[in-house]
Amino acid sequence: MTAPTETVTSATAGAGASRAPRTPRSSAEVISAEAPVLAHNYHPLPVVVARAEGVWVEDVEGRRYLDMLAGYSALNFGHRHPALIEAAHRQLDQLTLTSRAFHHDRLAGFAEDLAELTGLDMVLPMNTGAEAVESGIKVARKWAYDVKGVPADRATIVVAADNFHGRTTTIVGFSNDETARAGFGPFAPGFRVVPYNDLAALEAAVDETTAAVLIEPIQGEAGVVIPDDGYLSGVREVTRRAGCLFIADEIQSGLGRTGRTLAVDHESVVPDVLLLGKALGGGIVPVSAVVARREVLGVLGPGQHGSTFGGNPLAAAVGSAVIELLATGEFQRRTAELGEVLRTGLTALTGKGVTGFRARGLWAGVDIDPALGTGREISERLLREGILAKDTHGSTIRLAPPLTITREELESALGGLERALK
Repeated sequence: MTAPTETVTSATAGAGASRAPRTPRSSAEVISAEAPVLAHNYHPLPVVVARAEGVWVEDVEGRRYLDMLAGYSALNFGHRHPALIEAAHRQLDQLTLTSRAFHHDRLAGFAEDLAELTGLDMVLPMNTGAEAVESGIKVARKWAYDVKGVPADRATIVVAADNFHGRTTTIVGFSNDETARAGFGPFAPGFRVVPYNDLAALEAAVDETTAAVLIEPIQGEAGVVIPDDGYLSGVREVTRRAGCLFIADEIQSGLGRTGRTLAVDHESVVPDVLLLGKALGGGIVPVSAVVARREVLGVLGPGQHGSTFGGNPLAAAVGSAVIELLATGEFQRRTAELGEVLRTGLTALTGKGVTGFRARGLWAGVDIDPALGTGREISERLLREGILAKDTHGSTIRLAPPLTITREELESALGGLERALK
């Protein structure tokens, strides 16, 4: 195949030629340079990561840190996992994007693999977690009108208080986090908020207009809040009796994080709709998906939903490699085993600066005695110990290391936490 001739204008050439390479900057210089040119919608810890491998990252000065956050589960398999990097390199040499205007040779295999892994039928590929949630909401409403027979524009969706499903305007509209909500209205109607882990309140909120119940099987942003045993199976039963959909947002909790493929697997529950993201992209590209029963996703027709990059060849190649890692069950098994090490270590720290914790698999919300500092302050102390973690509300910090962490590395991190509490 002969490549087309490329025309380079003088303006293009001049633009490229006029910029001199930037000299290396220190961490302080990088942080200072960000302030005038980046929107201030984050408050990162004062570390500038330049390189990473496995569970370790390195800043621009060469200091090493143990990553105990893993990109909020986007890096479940660690930084630059060899199998995932190889899959990405291989695909980069072939094809990266077609848009969905055309078929490509990686998409069917990715969808087949993901449907098989989750025990569902059809896949709607997207990019970010918030896109998956928005897509799930659209699909649930369409299903309610086409299949359930809800009158036009009257469909409702029941959600849980203290949820975190993303920060688009629809989603923050049914959040009770005022930091996320304030100044962004007016918000879309059609959502009913009930307390999390309260089946009676959930059942009372469901009626003939209810399209779906949308919940996180474990609430991550709220501090790794784990519901009572039986809650998820109870949600499944309530939705079945009411003839509405159960949508499980497993964007953070899914794909091995809790010691099972999915958090709902702890109660052997199969939702009607599953929302996935973060780890599905292997920490390389943003990949998310709505996975559902055929009856549900089958309501979409051409032109009713889409994404230029959703399901692109590079994303499909990396996503398939992620699924291949999970299909062996190895990550789920070792995560369950190391989760016991994490629980044991946090139990030993309880009463010694830790006032309580919630943990499942390699995921924990750790409540710190407020007298010792805020969650932010404890995270900064951990940074000085060479450990990356992140606070959430109040004096709670989250621990979610890559699933590739060793027992020795995990115990080292717990030792660092103990020192930070002193």
